[in-house]
Amino acid sequence: MSTINLLPWREAKRKELQAQFITALVSVAVLALIVWGAGHYYHTQLIEVQNTRVAYVEDNIKIVDKKIKEIKELERAKERLLSRMRAIEQLQGNRPLIVRLFDEMVTSLPEGVTVSDVTQKGTLITIKGLAQSNARVSSFMRKLESSKWLTKPNLKVIKESNAAGDDKPINSFTLTFIQVIPKVEEADS
Repeated sequence: MSTINLLPWREAKRKELQAQFITALVSVAVLALIVWGAGHYYHTQLIEVQNTRVAYVEDNIKIVDKKIKEIKELERAKERLLSRMRAIEQLQGNRPLIVRLFDEMVTSLPEGVTVSDVTQKGTLITIKGLAQSNARVSSFMRKLESSKWLTKPNLKVIKESNAAGDDKPINSFTLTFIQVIPKVEEADS
């Protein structure tokens, strides 16, 4: 029988399989690197797109913040102008009140009573004066109470004193009352 030596053929087949294995291994490694590179590139592009969007939104937020600041400044300026307009309207509306106050005081002032000092704080008016008698001060208070522009007279102080060289006593008094500020409908009538 003849002997056939299969060893070189097996050795060659083994080397060929080993070369195919290494080629396949390198191909899979290269393919894995290509897939990983493509995934990394894709995600990098997504991140860049998202960063671009974020930058766009941040720029618009800055623009809107500037506009909000301008709007707030305009609203403050508007409120200042409106308060000035209200003050002017109030002053124009209250202009005739001082005339009415003095007119009512003159018509309410009885003979024998003189006013030496008038002070006004808001609607509260304080009068200091001299009267020949307590009855004249009472008459003055009744006339103030009956006035539609003056109300709530309140006698704070009344002192009796004799003038130098005169037998008749003089009464000095301090009186407060409130000025009535009419509503718009009443002022028109």
